Order: sequence, then structure tokens, then C-alpha cells
Amino acid sequence: MTMANTGPPQKRRKADVPHHVTMDTKPASPFLSMFETFRTELDEHHDRRERCMKASKDITAASKKIIFALQRTRQVKQPITPKIQKDSQQYWDAIAKLYAGISRDLQGLDSYRYNRQITGGNQEFMEALTFQHYLETQELISYDEAVKRLAQLGGEGGAVLLTPSDYILGVFDMVGELMRFGITAIATGGQLPTSKADPDVQMADADAEDSAPKLEVEDRDVLTDLRNLRIHLEALDASTDGAFGRDISKKMGVMQVCVQKVENALYGLIVRGSERPKGWVPDLSTGPREEIEGY
Repeated sequence: MTMANTGPPQKRRKADVPHHVTMDTKPASPFLSMFETFRTELDEHHDRRERCMKASKDITAASKKIIFALQRTRQVKQPITPKIQKDSQQYWDAIAKLYAGISRDLQGLDSYRYNRQITGGNQEFMEALTFQHYLETQELISYDEAVKRLAQLGGEGGAVLLTPSDYILGVFDMVGELMRFGITAIATGGQLPTSKADPDVQMADADAEDSAPKLEVEDRDVLTDLRNLRIHLEALDASTDGAFGRDISKKMGVMQVCVQKVENALYGLIVRGSERPKGWVPDLSTGPREEIEGY
């Protein structure tokens, strides 16, 4: 007598399924393509972010080299010498190439999205541009002119945005370069670089028909310009402007110390100049300049 199989039923293996039987498969998730799109966008975002950060560092390095070359200048309101122009032009060209390479990544909303990644380079570029403009004209380059100069470097990718905060912070940093420029001139030439009053301006004021009082046009030296800059920069109130306000508060004290150093150097030259050896340079180690890096 044959006994019945009372054990658990055996599962059919996949190989035992006849070929004519079709297995039911789950349909693809409707969210899969959506998340693949998100992944692509995130990858592109990180690539743009890395490109902007690298370009910012390279722009900063090239701008510093331009400033080092410009510090060899000893006069204001005069054309930059051909030798210094030649030495710095290669770095201006490098900066233009770097901006052209990332200009497509900084269009529309992305110009604000990646502002913290490029702000360090923009500020250093502004410092070099403002310093050279001052040496050539003894004037502070306007925001509109600075925007135009940077926009020209964007190339086919479009203009790169220069925010007002990057412009202002670059001007703050430029004060430190004017301090070095002025103190070096005192040490090597015994006086601050000064521009003579324009006689044509004085004559035009004298011939003016209106009887309004005219300010007498006088010679201007670097310290006069530094003091004027200090007055206007100290009037800024950015305490409620988040990160920009914090950057301003850090740079404000450094700017004030820079102006004081030029004042002290000039006072020392006038009061005790005869007691100091030729080529004396004041100690600049106190109150080191603080750098604010973009992230």
C-alpha cells in the first residue's frame, strides 16, 4: 500500500515554469525618472560650484600679482609705466580667461546662487582694479564703471554680475594697498605722493559768471584721499544686512588702522624726520590686515 505525501507542498522552481507561461512584472515607478532628473541637476550644481570656487582662487592669485606689480609705482595721477603694464598685463589676461570660463555658470539666478563661491575673487579683482584706477586718475572708480569693466570679461557666456557688496568690500581692501603705497613712498622719497592742482580748473572757476562761492582747488596727497575714504566708509550702516554686515564690521577696524598708520608715518616724518636714518620704514606688524574669504 502506497502512503500519501503529507509534507508541505513543493514550490515550483523558475526553471520548472513552462516557456509559454508569462511572468507578471511590476511596472516601473513613475518617480524613477523624476529622481534621475534630480540627480542630474545635483551633479551639475556641484560641478558649477566647484568651477566657481576654483576660478575664484585663481582670480584672487592673479589679482594679488597685479597689486604687487602696481606697488612699484611711485606717483599718482600718472600713466602706469610700460614696464609695470607689461608685467601686469599677463595677469589681467588670465583673469579675463577665468571669468570667460565661468560666465555661463553665473547667469540669471545662478549669479546669486553661487555668489558666495565667487565673491572672494570678485573682491580681489575689485581691489586690483580700484588700485590701478586710483594710481592713474587719483579717483575712486564708480560702481557703474566697475560693473561695466567686469561685464566685458564675461565673453560669449554673458556678463558676470558685480554686486554692490563685492564692490564696497573691494574698496575696503584697497585702503590697505594705499597704506602700503603711501608708507613706501615716505620711506623711499621722504614725502607722500601728491598731485598738483589743475590750473585749468582754477581758471574756469575764476571765469564763471555765477557768484556762488567756489572751493579752492588744492594739491591732494594720498593721506587726504585716505581720510576722505574713511569718512565715507564709516558712514556705512550694514548692521542689519546679515553676512555683508559682518564682513563690513571686520573690515572697518582694519581700514581705520591703515589710515592711522599713514598718519603716524607722516607725523613722524615731519616731527622727527631729521633724527631717523635714510630709508627708515615704520613697523607695520601691529594690527595685521584681516582677509575675508568667500565660501
